Amino acid sequence: MASSRRSLPRAPSEPTQALALQLWREASTAELPRALAHAGALLASLIRVRGLVVARLEAPADAGGGGRFEPVAIWGDVPDHLRRPLALSRRALSSARREAVRAFVGAADPERPLGVAPGRRPSAVVVLPLPQSEALLYVVGQEELGAETLERLVEPIDATVANDRRMHELRRLREATEAENRALLSRLHRGSIVDGLVGEEGGLRMVMERVAQVAATDVPVLLFGETGSGKEVVARAIHERSPRHAGPMVRVNCGAIPPQLVDSSLFGHERGSFTGATETRRGWFERADGGTLLLDEIGELPLDAQVRLLRVLQEGSIERVGGQRALRVDVRVVAATHRDLYAMVRDGRFREDLWYRLSVFPLVIPPLRDRLEDLPALATQFASRAGLRLGAAPLTPTATDLALLRAYDWPGNVRELAAVIDRAVILGHGRRLEVAAALGAGVAARGPASAPASAPGRSRAREALRLDDVVAAHVREVLGRTRGRIEGKGGAAELLGVNPGTLRAKLRKLGVVWSEFRGDGLP
Repeated sequence: MASSRRSLPRAPSEPTQALALQLWREASTAELPRALAHAGALLASLIRVRGLVVARLEAPADAGGGGRFEPVAIWGDVPDHLRRPLALSRRALSSARREAVRAFVGAADPERPLGVAPGRRPSAVVVLPLPQSEALLYVVGQEELGAETLERLVEPIDATVANDRRMHELRRLREATEAENRALLSRLHRGSIVDGLVGEEGGLRMVMERVAQVAATDVPVLLFGETGSGKEVVARAIHERSPRHAGPMVRVNCGAIPPQLVDSSLFGHERGSFTGATETRRGWFERADGGTLLLDEIGELPLDAQVRLLRVLQEGSIERVGGQRALRVDVRVVAATHRDLYAMVRDGRFREDLWYRLSVFPLVIPPLRDRLEDLPALATQFASRAGLRLGAAPLTPTATDLALLRAYDWPGNVRELAAVIDRAVILGHGRRLEVAAALGAGVAARGPASAPASAPGRSRAREALRLDDVVAAHVREVLGRTRGRIEGKGGAAELLGVNPGTLRAKLRKLGVVWSEFRGDGLP
């Protein structure tokens, strides 16, 4: 194998020493891409350098093979074959680790990757092994380059690559630690989910009975409910009561992902698949492998992403952006929304085939105003936690506090209740609850239209309740005519012109029990 040792006249020692000094500064402060660009600019001012590549050993040699060097940083004009992974035999890999400088010209030969390709001289390429970081540095020039000058690059660039690897490893460990901390904190704050959550024997009794039915299966679950009604809590209850409880529980807000990043966020991407993809990233499906993935606000997912989500649900495999192979994932999907997905299907804003795939087992989470029997327990729990977090001791709402809370309509549901209790603790300086002031501050922030019904001068909420009474009376009249029958020809849903599921949800909201209108007395 031919090797070139001819070099240009040695550069003056002062510029070469200044180059090494500046590179050492970069090694201690800059990330690898910036350090490589700086090194390239400095070298171009001394000798005729066109490009630099750092290729890191990503697949180490095993007992019978070699190794694969993956380009991790590129600067300047670099031939295409140097942008691809370089596979070395075991012997060549050992040689690359030992020798100081090897030169080769033209395309890489898999059998002799550091040798000269006869008859091809598109550029001169010098390979410098970086032993500390298990990497190679390719220096591309318009002619054969000065080895003595280039050898000064080895130590500072080697240190930069090693530091870059350590930083990535520290970042990975930090992310893993933060994920573990979040999981532990989640278990501490939500430890009551397995043993019983607030409302399980009250307003959420029917919901939790259905949770018990579906938790042991792997079918998708679709949760409907207003914002703040507790969809995530129910999703966690499904996960923790399922055989997957030891696996991860991952929540993704589909409405918070920019449209151009949906595929990358859900399915991951390979390094170099698009501008800014500097490393391979696992998507949410891979991170939830073996556990449960909560797709919150599923109605916000773009139509083209819905197609790919349907494929994952059908085939159980994903493909990263820029990837060439399918990856198997074992994920139980729970979707949640506050929108009317059925209406979105009719309007063409949500795929009908995805609707049927997700709605195998739908669950409707009632709003807080329809399960006020749970309010005292929720308020007590929130007050105790807020007192410890914002004050010095747990607090308990009084009977007057609970009466004020019951009189409010709670458009923000349980989430708004938690915010009101926090505000009441702050206004009470951590020593007591100022519920009246907290409710007044919340109403002022939203405007008078959302005022509680019991407060003076707030008659709009009372008028809305009377309208509900009128609707309930009309529905009762229709149920009486159909003898409690909802579905089918001549049923209450057909007479009222609504979907049977929508009518049942409305009956639950109004507190109307349709079985009371049956003549046989069956439930």
